[in-house]
Amino acid sequence: MTVKIQLLPEETTFEAESGETILEAALRQGVGLPYGCRNGQCGSCAGHLVSGWIQYPSGLITALEGKKAGTCLTCQAVPTSDLVLEIVQRRAPAEIEVRTLPCRLERKEQLNHDVVRLMLKLPEQQRLQFLAGQYVELSLKDGRTRAFSIANAPQDDAFLELHIRQIAGGEVTQHIFDALQERSILRIRGPLGDFYLREDSQRPIIMVGGGTGFAPLKAMIEQAVAIGLQRPIHLYWGVRSRRDLYLPELPSQWSEQLPNFAFTPVLSEPDADWTGRTGWVHEAVLQDKPQLGGHEVYTAGPPAMIEAAEAAFLAQGLDREHLLSDAFTFSSKPAVDANGGG
Repeated sequence: MTVKIQLLPEETTFEAESGETILEAALRQGVGLPYGCRNGQCGSCAGHLVSGWIQYPSGLITALEGKKAGTCLTCQAVPTSDLVLEIVQRRAPAEIEVRTLPCRLERKEQLNHDVVRLMLKLPEQQRLQFLAGQYVELSLKDGRTRAFSIANAPQDDAFLELHIRQIAGGEVTQHIFDALQERSILRIRGPLGDFYLREDSQRPIIMVGGGTGFAPLKAMIEQAVAIGLQRPIHLYWGVRSRRDLYLPELPSQWSEQLPNFAFTPVLSEPDADWTGRTGWVHEAVLQDKPQLGGHEVYTAGPPAMIEAAEAAFLAQGLDREHLLSDAFTFSSKPAVDANGGG
């Protein structure tokens, strides 16, 4: 049985499948409900049930104790009829609590010659709410900390996916590549940053990534898939050579899931047999779209790429308010960097 859930005061509507909690249904469809522990203990997900019927798991001891009648814990409540629920959605970084949580390195996977993927498992009793495109600060056992973009969409909040490039002289990235073992306990702090997918805009989207700047853009595209975004999305990914590309199956998957998705890889030092686009990635964008007014542009990658792209895009009519950037910086020092630090 499928039921309809209406949220007030914004009048957002979505559906829940049989046996699915309100929060599970909301996350699956990209609706930003508040939450924390996801086990009915913290009360962060509470809303007011205006009408309809819900069920809780038997024997649940929850944060409902002492709260007024009509309080609904969306992480535990399974709707058994159509519902109207009064609850404030979280759509901007300032509305989401920054938290520090332990995590376990569940999987470490080499994606290409100098990029690894870390899959971080959060505690069963804790979850990190975030917006697609934000980042976390990752701390090693010895306290060294760097910031890395979250590469997965918020729907998959049991894990955090990070893409980390090996940086020459980078103490933290070198340790991650050479010494960090699966099952290691780490610490994260987040979510952080104002780089996130603006879901309420109607403008066509251009995404420009350099290197592991692909990571936050991947999260945004997965979010677009989850919410059924119909706006055109064109992803340009700039790297040096073909071996720097990774996860090659994803763009074709996204093309099947999003009716208006396009992907253009651009190589600055192309292989001899490369027949695709070459040069600087932002120049490829301008060749295809000389008039950028009316677009929304997301750029993520090294500062030099960001600076060149911003100057060129603004000169071609892009409004500053519709240019969103996430510049990765690299350091061999044990300090917190912007996303992708060494």
